[in-house]
Amino acid sequence: MARIPQTTFRELADRYSTILFDAYGVLAGSNSVEPEAPAAVELLHTLNKPYFVLTNDSSALAETRAASYGSLGLPIDESRIITSGSLLTGYFAEHDLAGSRCVVLGPPDSLRYVEVAGGCVVPYEADFDVLVIGDQSGFPFLEAADTVLSALFRKIDARESVSLILPNPDLIYPEGDGFGFASGSVALIFESALALRYPVRPDLRFTRLGKPHPAIYREAYSRSATMDMVMIGDQIETDIKGANDFGIASALISTGVTGYDVSQLPESERPDYLIESLAI
Repeated sequence: MARIPQTTFRELADRYSTILFDAYGVLAGSNSVEPEAPAAVELLHTLNKPYFVLTNDSSALAETRAASYGSLGLPIDESRIITSGSLLTGYFAEHDLAGSRCVVLGPPDSLRYVEVAGGCVVPYEADFDVLVIGDQSGFPFLEAADTVLSALFRKIDARESVSLILPNPDLIYPEGDGFGFASGSVALIFESALALRYPVRPDLRFTRLGKPHPAIYREAYSRSATMDMVMIGDQIETDIKGANDFGIASALISTGVTGYDVSQLPESERPDYLIESLAI
């Protein structure tokens, strides 16, 4: 296979009309920013270069995330932040879920995403039509998971329909010097239990909205009005594959999750570029 070219952030900024960033592992974590991120964002402001943050995080509204970035010295307006949680609005409209009773596992902003989409949020102990896993935190995990799983079993046994929605498919995320489980791992727990109890029901799976699925890239295209974009991300399975599948350029950064040789990956998962960091 051809060698993947090494490049720099400045070269990507000069080459493409619009820059797309992943958030965690590329720009910032929960309580800190990547060292080169402020200068990289300032460069784009100086060049008047369009850019967007495409994040699978559905635990924080765009305005919440923008305020957090600002407090860390990273001035990014909320209009530049596209979250997987925001995709719920289109999904609820497309599938006529407005007014549905929704159990949401996640912090308050995850619940707010569902309310904005038209869902009626109910406590996890209540009956529901829709289950949304918004995050791996913000709720009593074992108590809520056990209660919701038992309710799912009862509803399926009674042949009632239920929609399972996962805005953020990420399994892990970088945090400081380590890693944490993300909401995609929570969904896998539910799916494993459902598969064990209902082995002939492969349909009992969550609908995944965020990267690598196309909806978040379509939103970036809608806002930028160009396919001349490059996605800078740290995860092959989400950032890179999603960009490749959508037909835009991809650059794998070494500051996040992926820590292995990617040169032998299949074409759909190979980045167009490798970059060490956002250093200019």
